[in-house]
Amino acid sequence: MIFDNSLSRRGFLSALGVGAASALAGCASTTPGSGGTVISYREGAGLRLPDMLGGSDSDAAQMYGTVVDGGYVIPAIPYQKINPRYYRQRVVDPTGERPGTIVVDTPSRFLYLVEPGGSAMRYGVGIGREGFAWSGEGVIQWRQKWPKWTPPNEMVARQPELVKYSAANGGMPPGLTNPLGARALYIFQNGQDTLYRLHGSPEWNSIGKAVSSGCVRLMNQDIIDLYDRVPNKARVVVWQ
Repeated sequence: MIFDNSLSRRGFLSALGVGAASALAGCASTTPGSGGTVISYREGAGLRLPDMLGGSDSDAAQMYGTVVDGGYVIPAIPYQKINPRYYRQRVVDPTGERPGTIVVDTPSRFLYLVEPGGSAMRYGVGIGREGFAWSGEGVIQWRQKWPKWTPPNEMVARQPELVKYSAANGGMPPGLTNPLGARALYIFQNGQDTLYRLHGSPEWNSIGKAVSSGCVRLMNQDIIDLYDRVPNKARVVVWQ
């Protein structure tokens, strides 16, 4: 494959995420305790291309099995119904950001946590519908296990049935049906809450789609993994 220097990094990454998986060949192997799959690469015209193949069926079954957490039993995810490209996996870092940075590649529906040594943990995500999506830079100012969900007033105005979960009514208690899932990472910008979150979701079938009102959602098993890895005050970059 020849890399055209006129193609932007983001455009190239999106092309990889959308169609290159079937065009690349290689081997994937599991590293014990890594929480994912080590993705190999091969050389191509001076560019090292990450192999986009997912892990084995047994890897996925372990990652997305039943989890007992905080007194809740998170059900196993029928991962066979999800495109394997959205499984959690370790890849060669394609972002160029410093370790500890979270990068959300909105067009490709991926979230990367950049690691030392040139790798990144990659997660499949669901993103905001057109018109609601947020992009830019921020910081994870606050983190919460099994958070309450309090829809903003603008959302309550659009969906009056949510008034029972408004701030005035104390929000929606934590639980398996809570839209924020098992964990929430709160994005601030210039010291102000953006109202956008990286969060879990019981709706595993929304991963890889544009469905939510602006927030970035992961499978509950994945947000728990990300929460345990991400450093305090992590920088967040959201590409659009």
